[in-house]
Amino acid sequence: MRKKPDVVDTHRTMHVVNHIRSLIEDGTLKPGDKIPPEREFARSLKISRASLRTGIGYMAAMGVMNVRHGVGTFVVEGPPEFAKAYLGFMGALHGFQPWQMWEARLILEGNLAALAAERGKDEHFAALAEEVAEMFAAIGNPTEYLIHDVIFHRIISQASGNPILAALMETITSALYDRRRRTVERVIDLRESAEMHREIYRAIRARKPLDARKLMDQHLRMAEVAQVKENSTGRKTPQSNGKRGSGRAEASGRGFTTSSKSSSEKAAP
Repeated sequence: MRKKPDVVDTHRTMHVVNHIRSLIEDGTLKPGDKIPPEREFARSLKISRASLRTGIGYMAAMGVMNVRHGVGTFVVEGPPEFAKAYLGFMGALHGFQPWQMWEARLILEGNLAALAAERGKDEHFAALAEEVAEMFAAIGNPTEYLIHDVIFHRIISQASGNPILAALMETITSALYDRRRRTVERVIDLRESAEMHREIYRAIRARKPLDARKLMDQHLRMAEVAQVKENSTGRKTPQSNGKRGSGRAEASGRGFTTSSKSSSEKAAP
């Protein structure tokens, strides 16, 4: 029986992920190392360059790879998160629910946005502006949009100046990311989300911590509702149990970017 397209795409993505993971585990690739050029790497894996980009994008969203325009793709330096595998294991053992992970994110990320407005540096503001522009450029491509969405939030965590809180945030959102990427293709309209990210960026750049916190909380609650709607369009409709619905698993550092920017949709006002 012929495989469905999404099954094939997932297989190719994980082929890239597992190959890079093996290179890291055996010491071939170390933190800060640059991976082979795209054409050469795709040929060695016997996959298309598009499939390679998807796999690299997945790893960038998970905080493992960092793609620098015009320079290349690198293994990130330094641990971006705490024991995500352990968190997943504990979740399976004790029955952690997506709504509980989402609630933890709501508590943390508004405060991280406020700290970013107080402590962020020019390089963080520039990186946020770039990711907002990339989100507008990727409105018609939900999978690519999600990657930039994830990276945007990672930059905010880094800009907070508190690596412990940033690592906690990364752990929570990374644990949610796999679930989110399975439903993102069902999204109806990403423009509202992109515009909200732009407002958060502007509040952070203007060093308005109260506004940044308020906008982040508003964005996350809107995203939570959107995720529930996406799930309801799938094969199974989530049953209401009085708890929070599973939220959007964005995550928050820089990474995979490919889209060209429209001059009318850049992040700067």
